[in-house]
Amino acid sequence: DVCGLYLSPPQNALVLSVDEKTAVPARSRKHPTLASTRGRPERQEFEYRRHGTASFIAALDIATGQVLAEPVDRNAAAHFIDFLADLDRHIDPTLRVHLVLDNGASHVARATKAWLDDRPRFVAHYTPVHASWLNQVELFFSILTRRLLKRGEFGSRDELISRVTAFITDYDSTARPFRWTYDGTPLKVN
Repeated sequence: DVCGLYLSPPQNALVLSVDEKTAVPARSRKHPTLASTRGRPERQEFEYRRHGTASFIAALDIATGQVLAEPVDRNAAAHFIDFLADLDRHIDPTLRVHLVLDNGASHVARATKAWLDDRPRFVAHYTPVHASWLNQVELFFSILTRRLLKRGEFGSRDELISRVTAFITDYDSTARPFRWTYDGTPLKVN
């Protein structure tokens, strides 16, 4: 039960909420944004220049709220497995690792399932179909989007990656676990 993992992490285990944020555009405005003045709101140019995209894989530790992320060239099973292998190398080998995943193609690929089967300390828990919002790393991606990506201007893909990495470092310095309130009962419409 995925919700049970959020409410009470198992002993001697690490619970990671893992997902990708794909095709984040590195773009800059064609003309500079005009600052607000008395009686006039800020004006942001709608035309922009594209400088490529970047995708990220992130793992959120639900006990601490801290995030580990890395850029990937594309969202594919091979890159996802590389990320899992990095986690495997850096996490205390005595800990069991519970992964909360959605049903994305790279998460359910044959190669990913084979990798997980070969490493019994990794236990995958999949959110229900069309319920990836249950995955807490999505809350982090929402924060990243609102605080950095939505109004950010990035002159290159490398600048985008650098600023996202710096954001995560800063975020981790004050990270706290999310207060999870969903109890698993169906929501009612009044």
